[in-house]
Amino acid sequence: MLLTLPVREVFQATPRARIVRLDLGGRRFAFEPGQAVTVGLQGARRSPYSIASSPDDAENDGCLELLIGTEGNTPEFQESLRPGLQLDVQGPLGRFTFDGRTGERRFAFLAAGTGIAPLRAMLRHAVQDPRNHVTMIYSARTPDEFAYQDELQRLAQAGRIGLHLSVTRHHAMRTWHDGRGRIGREHTQQIVRQGAPVCYICGPTAFVSQTRRLLIDAGLPQDRVRVEEWLLPRPAPLAASVPAGLAGVVPSLAAS
Repeated sequence: MLLTLPVREVFQATPRARIVRLDLGGRRFAFEPGQAVTVGLQGARRSPYSIASSPDDAENDGCLELLIGTEGNTPEFQESLRPGLQLDVQGPLGRFTFDGRTGERRFAFLAAGTGIAPLRAMLRHAVQDPRNHVTMIYSARTPDEFAYQDELQRLAQAGRIGLHLSVTRHHAMRTWHDGRGRIGREHTQQIVRQGAPVCYICGPTAFVSQTRRLLIDAGLPQDRVRVEEWLLPRPAPLAASVPAGLAGVVPSLAAS
């Protein structure tokens, strides 16, 4: 579905990311927690962004919330983001979604940087059911780069989630009194020891790959570790094992 939606609000989430709320104008926009939309200036190329609000939020507030980094986008797009701007929006898309209808009750969300966006949507949906046990482990470079930090801490203080925040840049650690360093083996082993929840991971590709491997090495079954499919390692091309005499007539499998 392609829509043209006005920007309702824009405000700074971190020094390198802004929260952008798109007004649905009374439309119903059905999506699953974790899905994304492609967004761009009218008639221009669109880029994908995860929806950071839950479906309940969108229905109650009448808007879609995106967390848009200030890096990796065209200056024209970044400079244009202001209330009233009309943007082309298409979606929803993606299969990295949270399904709370499976009977599972234990969930862990592991985020780095702006990878918090789809996990925040999942978390907000998960905490609606008081039977769910939810943990959020979130790393960022410096203390001021945790998007939604106040919200997460309120949920933790209310006993609705377990929360661990960790900074990775050494120069920030002198004034930081919580977690330090990257999400590593000790975190993943503790998650598995606490009851092998369904784990959702989002962030830079290297972070997702390493964290997934650590969870599996700690004993978590692969089918309980959820990531964006395009971040999974691809199998080696099968064409390499084809006998030399047939190589010219066998279709390439590398792109399959």
